[in-house]
Amino acid sequence: MRCLTFIMIAAMELGGTKTVVAVGGSNGTLVDEFRFPTTSPQETLMRAVEWFTEKGAPEAIGIAAFGPVRIDPKAADWGTLLATPKPGWNGFSITSFLRDAFPAARITLETDVNAACLAEARIGAAEGLENVAYITIGTGIGAGILCDGRLLHGALHPEFGHIRVPRKKGDDFAGICPFHADCLEGMASGPAIEKRWGKPAQELPVDHPAWETEAWYLAHGIIGLLAISPPQRVVIGGGVSLAEGLHEKTNTLVRELAGGYFPAVNESTYVVPPKLGQQAGIRGALMLTLTNFQPAPHPPRH
Repeated sequence: MRCLTFIMIAAMELGGTKTVVAVGGSNGTLVDEFRFPTTSPQETLMRAVEWFTEKGAPEAIGIAAFGPVRIDPKAADWGTLLATPKPGWNGFSITSFLRDAFPAARITLETDVNAACLAEARIGAAEGLENVAYITIGTGIGAGILCDGRLLHGALHPEFGHIRVPRKKGDDFAGICPFHADCLEGMASGPAIEKRWGKPAQELPVDHPAWETEAWYLAHGIIGLLAISPPQRVVIGGGVSLAEGLHEKTNTLVRELAGGYFPAVNESTYVVPPKLGQQAGIRGALMLTLTNFQPAPHPPRH
């Protein structure tokens, strides 16, 4: 019988409001984790380094970061946060900080939503599927996309939250995105819901008209995904997704909008909640160190 080696690795899920650090296995198994608020770049990363150091010197570190972030390992600014609205983070290099702290560790970097998508596709709500989209709705809206078994990249990485979607009839809400006003994120993120209705999502009742509006915008965004990189299943996570009935409403509307053209949406389980819940991102970060997801060797320092 072949023996499988269980490799202990480190992982970090760097979010806009909270950071999760963990040690575990490259199969996504968690051994220990620690969660704390995301503050300034130096304070946040130093806290992560101190926690890792208590566990020992990591052989590999998988990072799942909020964006936009340079994920191309061949780029001179690999691991640098780009035009993020989060104060103090624009231009900060996550990878440089961790390479200085752990020079012997192999570092892999992905977006937080791509990492969550990977975990849900391998051991979660889309297990066994090679074409999956993971959408998160919270402070912003983002999507990770697995296409033919590979995480989707491009000149940057998917920015699903900033696509344009048709306005719901009679909707005159201006949108809150500081870059595009009424893009999907500007119309349907957590802050957009609160601005539009005067209450945060978690305080709105199940029968509130907010949820029909939310499903409308999400469904139109998913139709866009179907037309470009058709997922076999769409997993919707994040704090806003906890609203009762939102997945079902979105699933129904996606099927109506598809007009019988996209076969995948005929599956009753097309739009689903995450199986891994709040651990999807950190477990995906552990999985990033698998050989077939590792980036090219570290680029030279500049």
